[in-house]
Amino acid sequence: MEWLWITLGVVIAIAGIVGCILPFIPGPPLNYIALLLLHFTMEPPPFTTKFLMVWLAITVIVTLLDYYVPIWGTRKYGGSNGGVWGAAAGLLLGLIFFPPFGMIAGPFLGAVVGELLTGKNSSTALKAGFGSFVGFLAGVIMKLAVSIALTYHFFKVII
Repeated sequence: MEWLWITLGVVIAIAGIVGCILPFIPGPPLNYIALLLLHFTMEPPPFTTKFLMVWLAITVIVTLLDYYVPIWGTRKYGGSNGGVWGAAAGLLLGLIFFPPFGMIAGPFLGAVVGELLTGKNSSTALKAGFGSFVGFLAGVIMKLAVSIALTYHFFKVII
């Protein structure tokens, strides 16, 4: 029965890595769940309570920051609420109509269109779009770093 839980953990860990790139799959939380599955399946438990609590805190922080970083990027480069909402709409539309490239181009184009619709000039709109793209990339890198670390700890125990 243990192998079934470990196999499920492997599937969840892989889904967590994929979720770092696809925004509708919660990457780091899935990787943390895989770690918990392993912890509660094995005897003796492979991780300390302190280890699990630290990684829980990191997972929660990164998950919350992932929602904030693209907004910060858009605002940092001069974007307004129009750019932020445009980036969100662009991400959603890009994922639906042009996966996987739409999730990269969508927020950029959405931020630009959002800024243009609020009356900003094209230079300001392009800067906001670039900020949205930078924020998106920062979020992906941040999530990947945490998910890879969690996946490393998972596989270190089972191999």
